[in-house]
Amino acid sequence: MRQVSMTELSVGVRRPARADARRNFDALIAAARVAFAENGADASLEDIARRAGVGIGTLYRNFPTRQDLFEAVYVSEINELAAVASSVAELPPWEALSAWLSRFVSYAVTKRAIIDALNRESEMFAACRKAMYAAGTPLFERGQAAGVVRSDVSFDDVLRMVSGLTSAAFVDDAQRERVLALALDGLRVS
Repeated sequence: MRQVSMTELSVGVRRPARADARRNFDALIAAARVAFAENGADASLEDIARRAGVGIGTLYRNFPTRQDLFEAVYVSEINELAAVASSVAELPPWEALSAWLSRFVSYAVTKRAIIDALNRESEMFAACRKAMYAAGTPLFERGQAAGVVRSDVSFDDVLRMVSGLTSAAFVDDAQRERVLALALDGLRVS
């Protein structure tokens, strides 16, 4: 599976070439992901810079607008979904799909936190959706072909089910994992 990178998707910012600048960029994306998950789209940019261990000027140099940061975080989530799909592709079909769906849960949590700030009609959003489906569909289809995934469901059905799980509040990550396992049990052929 080919991994889609941020440079292939239409996003207003580019990951820097210099190693130190890339570290700052990546730290800002990681800090923003956590801050948005905790505080939603209104998370403080100063807090994000502080969490990343950089100054606010570095944040603005990399992400001139809040929208640029939202889009870069969203694209990074898609990039990670593609990377996970590539890394689990050689696992047995059920293990590969369930590992990818486990990462999809994290993506859905981040997406839910910033979805209202994203332009769902944009080229970037459409490209991300296409890349996400391109990453996960082969894993799903391989599971169906192997007879370990129900044949009466679509990949879209599964993504909607797992996305719905993320809208619930959980006591902790362990509970979220248990609930995901319960949902996936309904998908698996016994």
